[in-house]
Amino acid sequence: MSDLIYDEILTQLKTLNEKISYLEDMFLLVPDIYRYKKLQQCLAEGDWFEADLETIKIILTVTGKEQDNLRPEDIVFFPLDVLKVIDRLWLKYSENRFGFSPQLKAYQKLGGNKSTTIANDRKLLEQWGEQLGWRQKDQWRKCDELDYSLNAPIGCHPSQWWNSPYGSKMTHFFLSRLMDN
Repeated sequence: MSDLIYDEILTQLKTLNEKISYLEDMFLLVPDIYRYKKLQQCLAEGDWFEADLETIKIILTVTGKEQDNLRPEDIVFFPLDVLKVIDRLWLKYSENRFGFSPQLKAYQKLGGNKSTTIANDRKLLEQWGEQLGWRQKDQWRKCDELDYSLNAPIGCHPSQWWNSPYGSKMTHFFLSRLMDN
């Protein structure tokens, strides 16, 4: 083997080692990677319903609360990095159809912004729900009536998270938090 080829191989190995080292360092920043494993598995299998339930579990685990004890005010400080991970997973496995960012984009396309969330604009929220497939004939649909396939409207899922004892107030607080993202 010539010295030139040997040097080239050594250079490539050094570059590869640097990349591996970088990735190892990055993984140290994600100590709770296992938190998302079940969600990723459900999404990879196209089990949108179970992924939807797992999304709720992650949010509740992070807040340390039960769903009926989670108040809108708790969402104000919800970690954005968790929202980003959940959103990226939904986007990746749904071919960019589902996730928080398509939901937010749909809301903003209808004119939604921080002011409309603060004002708790119910009419806008209803239009948004219709666009996502959550409302039909001026009624909010139950989650078990939704289409849990890739044929569902863009942004339809995750959907069950949006059900809250606090109704639209929780939705507006959550939308506002997504806008901080």
